[in-house]
Amino acid sequence: MLDWFNTRAAVDAGVALADGFAPSVAAPRNARRQAAAPAELRNAFARLLRSAQRDERARQLNLYQRARFASSFKWRLLERGVGRELAADVTRRLVVHLSLTGESSVATASGTAAPPAPDRDAAKSRYFLTQGNACVAAHDPLEAVGHYEAAARLDSDNADALNNLAAALCELGRYREADGHIRAAIRVRPAHPEAHANLGALLRARGELAEAEDSLRRALKLKPTLLDARHNLGLTLVSRGRWREARGQFRKVLKRDPGHAGACVGAAQVAGLEGQFAEAEALLARALRREPEMPAAWAAQAGLRRMTKADAAWRERAEAIAAATSAGLQEAELRFAIGKFCDDVGDYAGAFASYRRGNLLLREVAEAYGRDQRERFVDEMIGTYTKEACATPGLGASVSRRPVFVVGMMRSGTSLAEQIIGSHPSVAAAGELEFWNEAARERWTAGGTEPLGASQREELATQYLRLLATHSADAERVIDKAPANLDWLGMIHAAFPHARILYMQRDPIDTCLSCYFQQLSPSHTHTMDLGDLAHYYEQHRRLIEHWRAVLPAGTLLEVPYAELVGDLERWTRKILEFLDLPWDGRCLEFHSTRRAVVTASFWQVRQRIYRESVGRWRNYRPFLGPLARLATQPA
Repeated sequence: MLDWFNTRAAVDAGVALADGFAPSVAAPRNARRQAAAPAELRNAFARLLRSAQRDERARQLNLYQRARFASSFKWRLLERGVGRELAADVTRRLVVHLSLTGESSVATASGTAAPPAPDRDAAKSRYFLTQGNACVAAHDPLEAVGHYEAAARLDSDNADALNNLAAALCELGRYREADGHIRAAIRVRPAHPEAHANLGALLRARGELAEAEDSLRRALKLKPTLLDARHNLGLTLVSRGRWREARGQFRKVLKRDPGHAGACVGAAQVAGLEGQFAEAEALLARALRREPEMPAAWAAQAGLRRMTKADAAWRERAEAIAAATSAGLQEAELRFAIGKFCDDVGDYAGAFASYRRGNLLLREVAEAYGRDQRERFVDEMIGTYTKEACATPGLGASVSRRPVFVVGMMRSGTSLAEQIIGSHPSVAAAGELEFWNEAARERWTAGGTEPLGASQREELATQYLRLLATHSADAERVIDKAPANLDWLGMIHAAFPHARILYMQRDPIDTCLSCYFQQLSPSHTHTMDLGDLAHYYEQHRRLIEHWRAVLPAGTLLEVPYAELVGDLERWTRKILEFLDLPWDGRCLEFHSTRRAVVTASFWQVRQRIYRESVGRWRNYRPFLGPLARLATQPA
């Protein structure tokens, strides 16, 4: 039994391995070479893995010892001058590599036969669980993983070990592994509130918001006092556009724990969406008093105002926190915020490097973008909704002119258009509704590829008008500005042939870069790679060209973003006339309108007019890569 917990040999092995690896990459002597020679770094890492494998076989480490082996390796790298970011990344990769070796094939450090007798396994599993919890309390998720793995292997029905292992893996950025362990914990114990809460948090991080809400509500039904689950539910509701419900969840948390850092950040997010920036700043300050190095709180500060060179101390601290965190999504938040700082102060090379790192981290939780799948989808829309199919209203279609659809690529100016139109007293803005996306998903899942029939038109129109009524009972027009509605314009027009559609047209490269520079949901799988963005835009262009050709005249108004910000009044008059609304000067004072803006543009649309984003791509000309080909293509 004592041999099982003997870690001296494991620690010595980790230190020796780090001593062999560090000279290849340690700063400052080789910092420039490290940045310029990724091939050399890959070769050094390959040698590291071979050495680790040899050391593990020679020393025959069990799971507990393996965790200490990795921990000592990381700290030795730091001692030898390896940067925090690189040390954490290499150690994560090392842990993944070592975890591929099953404990069943590993003897104890003394060379005696494998794990102890089964009647002692449950007690040892509880011991490892306790040790893992202690490591988490000491902010050492890397070592905690080893303990939890040992606990779960010794007792596969230990739901707490499985759940806690998943949480520790999330801290290390190993989200796909975490998912399997959380679901295993729920299979073992279906009424495990913490496991449902953790699953909800993971689903939210992946952008699976409806499923996340279900899991978080299930957790709170089982255990209403789970404050982290409640604050995560609030964040999920914000992402779903239901910010009033979200604010209620944050208030419940803060009533029980006034300094709860996560709820403070969430409440600050809602305040920012409402334009209450001073209140948001105060809430973030409260969060940082509880957790001085909370990544989400530091990152959120950059989104509340334009940063200047006077904020250099903020950047320095943010860089240090980003380098120290082992959780990929937490680091990603900071990388996008640092990118914004650099962009604000004109350091475009630094900005692009930060955005690139943030996107690489997001891709760890995202599904791969399917280029062939996107092309097939566009082909299907073009083949289904022909000019003949869209020409005349069918039976069951609504005669309502109440819905207004603002569509376009994400980051093309849809929020600005919504804010301008929504400032009219006869208009209500509903934000980005999920209705058509969900309706289309159900239809396509069921194999429906034909145009809507009469009963389907009537049913969808009735449901949608009922939804709009929840946002305003009496407004003449209600805006739905979900960019994804562009995919479903054929179906939308079939149900609402008299509805008006605004298409926001922005420079293709500006649009794509703006997507790349925002921490969007990982469910937008095309936004994290410039090649994927270029491909998606080309398919987007194919689709809008089709809608231009088949929708009846007077249905679609194209609004060039650059012209809108260049001559606000002329285009505002044109838009209102298109919507059959009288002129109202309040539309020109859109920045003063008191309403929530639940998009990444919440700060910009509170400013008078935001022209800096026109032609912004020229600052990033050296970094465009595959986006450069869009410069010669129509918008």
